[in-house]
Amino acid sequence: MAKTFHLTIAEVGNNIFDGEAVSVTLPGEEGVFAVMANHEAFVTPLKAGEAIIETADGQKQQVALPNGGIAEVSQNQTTVIL
Repeated sequence: MAKTFHLTIAEVGNNIFDGEAVSVTLPGEEGVFAVMANHEAFVTPLKAGEAIIETADGQKQQVALPNGGIAEVSQNQTTVIL
């Protein structure tokens, strides 16, 4: 079984994704990056684009990030605020 982390993608009043993920690829302001389980902690701004999520059950989901946002990675959790 692949290692997972908790991923939340949300905007005011709406949780877009909230669950376990194997990886998420995000459009950082300085380039596209991926987060996996036990990633080093950091906070970074995101530009408009899309998140690509690989879920714990092997499915891939795409989530539009029309205005960018902020990603925080800490303690095996990733939170994306749009």
